[in-house]
Amino acid sequence: MVAVGSAACDDAQRGPNPRDAVHLSVTPQDGTALLRPDSAIDVRARNGTIENVTVTTKGTPVEGVLNGDRDRWRSRWTLDPGTDYTVVATALGRDGRTRTVVSHFGTAKAGRTLGAAVVAPDNGETVGVGMPIVLRFEREVADRAAVERALELRSSRPVEGAWHWLDDQSVVFRTRTYWPSYTDVRLLAHLSGVRAANGVYGTRNFDVAFRIGDRHDIRADEDTYRMTVHNNGRLVRTMPISMGRGGIEKYTTTNGVHLTMEKGNPVIMDSSTVGCGPGCPDYYRQTVYYAVRISNSGEYVHSAPWSVGSQGRENVSHGCINASPKDARWFYHFVYRGDPVTVTGSSRELKPDNGWGYWQMKWDDWVKGSALKRSVWVGPHGSTPAKTSVQAPSQADRTSAPGGGGTRASNGD
Repeated sequence: MVAVGSAACDDAQRGPNPRDAVHLSVTPQDGTALLRPDSAIDVRARNGTIENVTVTTKGTPVEGVLNGDRDRWRSRWTLDPGTDYTVVATALGRDGRTRTVVSHFGTAKAGRTLGAAVVAPDNGETVGVGMPIVLRFEREVADRAAVERALELRSSRPVEGAWHWLDDQSVVFRTRTYWPSYTDVRLLAHLSGVRAANGVYGTRNFDVAFRIGDRHDIRADEDTYRMTVHNNGRLVRTMPISMGRGGIEKYTTTNGVHLTMEKGNPVIMDSSTVGCGPGCPDYYRQTVYYAVRISNSGEYVHSAPWSVGSQGRENVSHGCINASPKDARWFYHFVYRGDPVTVTGSSRELKPDNGWGYWQMKWDDWVKGSALKRSVWVGPHGSTPAKTSVQAPSQADRTSAPGGGGTRASNGD
């Protein structure tokens, strides 16, 4: 009895087993030389769990992800160039004791920077159900995948979509079917610190929020000389129109799904922009009102008082969709940017790279334009790679969307 009691007393005096103490490491270690901005902060615990990681910086707040076992924390996005960081990590060991590790380090400045802009939509804008998200870079992007991974989307209603690179300086996001009406969308472009090419780093992040408005369906038929406008499934206006007179390609209205791109009141139509300058037999320069652009080859829906007698009867324009002043004014104030305008009956097909003709491309081909060769599932908490087994939107959310830059020009009236 005495011997047993003494052994128990000796164990208590020795205290917890050192093998149960937590081992905590932070990478980069304290005092590490300047890091590349695309490096990660990595915190690991052995024989315990991570309880807290705090990163202090004068730059962008650092987000991190803790794994399910709570023994590894890793920063989610790249770091700001030329910035100092302090990491304070605390872990709890199996012995019930905590340990804290502190690391101070800095990132190297960017030798060359990657300028970028969100071309569309604007922050706070209400847009149509076909609206793309368009980013343009000032330099060529060699590592498209790195840039694409930095583009996070959030949506109040779940959608599937994909990024598609038009060229080395332009990337566009399009949903598989049209956006559901009244969806709130947010783009978080974590570009600061992204290594886009050798020695080229992003230095700025973007946060753009926009809202999908009413569902507008607009259809213009070259054969019937009519344009119908539906709002949330209800016919709200039928407009007599006159479209491209044809004869030559540039005077033929393009067929397919266009998107409304911008508005102008007035807009000067100048045939010089399509290669017919002063001295050309068909040269014109004309001011038009209530003009809504639907392509980059000079097509608009606009007021054309001079062709009212032909509207509803024959096609006489240079490629635009002519409407009466009253109808054009109503249409101008009704539409959002990103509303689909489907043209039928024409012999000239709209090309996907003409303006925002992105809905002209089949979905599988659109996804192939992703640097990561995948679509993403977007919801309230962010975007994740889509899988073939992912649940599709409900029937109520599905829309009859198809799918599954050229230089600006004016065709004229």
